[in-house]
Amino acid sequence: MPRRSAMGWVVPLLLSLQLGLLWVQGVQLHRQTQLIGDLRSDIQDLADSLDSGQDSSQSQDDSGIVPLRHRSHRRPRLQRVAVLGLQEEEQDPVAKELQATRDSEKKAVKDAREAQSKLSIQENARKAEEARKIQGATDSWQRWSLAAVGLLVLAWLVRAWLRRR
Repeated sequence: MPRRSAMGWVVPLLLSLQLGLLWVQGVQLHRQTQLIGDLRSDIQDLADSLDSGQDSSQSQDDSGIVPLRHRSHRRPRLQRVAVLGLQEEEQDPVAKELQATRDSEKKAVKDAREAQSKLSIQENARKAEEARKIQGATDSWQRWSLAAVGLLVLAWLVRAWLRRR
């Protein structure tokens, strides 16, 4: 009976090992893709929250008093001072109301940011718990798959050993 060379069982073994390594690499790439997607969504959420925070601060600046454009001809200085003094006296209650509005808006923005950070913490905790559950299921599945591949390799080795005898 002619004896088979070692290449008869080494080539299928190496091919199966290469296939197993390719599968492991695919699993790792899939996991990385999921993590990158999660990071992207987190960054998008942060950018949206920052944009909403800037929008409220911009609306605060837009509600302020806008200076008049500079005119080419000048009026006498005494008249301007008198008009400005008169305007300041008339706008004093308005200025106080405007300042109170700005203060309440700043407080509302601060409270909203605190509430959003609390919600964000709870949301992140929920996402982390879901990720742990998915990771646990994935790890379990991977262990069974790797055990099956190992058992297959062991069966090939035992078969090759039995054929040699």
